[in-house]
Amino acid sequence: MSGAVTDNAAASRFELAEDGAVAFAEYRVRDGQLVFTHTEVPDSLSGRGVGSRLAKGALGLARARGLPVVAECPFIAGYIRKHPEFQDLLAG
Repeated sequence: MSGAVTDNAAASRFELAEDGAVAFAEYRVRDGQLVFTHTEVPDSLSGRGVGSRLAKGALGLARARGLPVVAECPFIAGYIRKHPEFQDLLAG
């Protein structure tokens, strides 16, 4: 069962819960920008597209909030490279 990406602001991370496990993309807000620092998908969810769904949802939430994105996290940076519809979110 697929869940929705949520913002766990207290932990500074976007989360996607599925089958009792939670994938997450950590971030911090710096100078009005959303800086993605680390993404983690549990082994139990690996190979199921969870990371991509998490990235898409997190970037969608950033867009909805009008926050430019800095992709320090290699996973998020790679996702943006592969999905041109999100490249306009990149800061600078």
